[in-house]
Amino acid sequence: ENGPRLLVVAEQTKIFSHRGGNVTLPCKFYHEHTSTAGSGNHKIRVKWTKLTYDYLKEVDVFVAMGHHRKSYGSYQGRVSLRESSENDASLVITNIMLEDYGRYKCEVIEGLEDDTAVVILNLEGVVFPYSPRLGRYNLNFHEAQRACAEQDSVMASFDQLYDAWRSGLDWCNAGWLSDGSVQYPITKPREPCGGRNTVPGVRNYGFWDKDKSRYDVFCFTSNFNGRFYYLIHPTKLTYDEAVQACLKDGSQIAKVGQIFAAWKLLGYDRCDAGWLADGSVRYPISRPRKRCSPSEAAVRFVGFPDKKHKLYGVYCFRAYN
Repeated sequence: ENGPRLLVVAEQTKIFSHRGGNVTLPCKFYHEHTSTAGSGNHKIRVKWTKLTYDYLKEVDVFVAMGHHRKSYGSYQGRVSLRESSENDASLVITNIMLEDYGRYKCEVIEGLEDDTAVVILNLEGVVFPYSPRLGRYNLNFHEAQRACAEQDSVMASFDQLYDAWRSGLDWCNAGWLSDGSVQYPITKPREPCGGRNTVPGVRNYGFWDKDKSRYDVFCFTSNFNGRFYYLIHPTKLTYDEAVQACLKDGSQIAKVGQIFAAWKLLGYDRCDAGWLADGSVRYPISRPRKRCSPSEAAVRFVGFPDKKHKLYGVYCFRAYN
């Protein structure tokens, strides 16, 4: 017990990546006042877990001890140790998924000694508010999760919503976040949204019953491995015709998350309103101009028109193999 103390450090505590990318979460261990990685008396055990929002539960990611290696859940086949040196416990994650965003704990155990370091994995992406055809405040927490997944996204975290607010997101409808809280971002205080005299910020409704309470949801998506485009077609289309037109072109009708990712991350700009997979009609404007969102860059929402009788263009998405 008088020997050198085991220390675990992360050279960087915040790492940035994007969906589909590869990333290394840094972690090294050594003994205080020595240059050795281990004492040699005990095998080194390295364990990576993902921390949940309440920090009371942890999701197993990867464990290594000697020649033994084990990965868990959706991380299987995507994680390994870098091991560039004998004291390197850095975790390599390949083919990053939206769900990988969050805080990771590196724990190194040697005999009775152990120490930890925490690394945050941030993803480049965009937060967008979402409500279904049923209208405002119609989703419980579990339905909100599914709604985001159906639109090529995941529920946003508070940190992601906060970053979006700092970048100018202003939305008066309250929505679920991934930690079970209900919040909304206000950059321009006004009467219907907390009053004109309140300060800008992310307003917090607190935590609500995940089964019974109903709100909108804030979703998060990142870049995609494919092509998003407006289909040039000789005529406007009903919803069913739009779906078939994309299929005939070797694509699928695009999702809401894909139009937001194309707009925010690729600067996609098109003044033509088009059908999306959820039955909504929207169009992305990156360069505000007369008759095309003159006041701000935004994904403009037309609504949920009658699928059988209303005619619009269509946005398609073709995935790359």
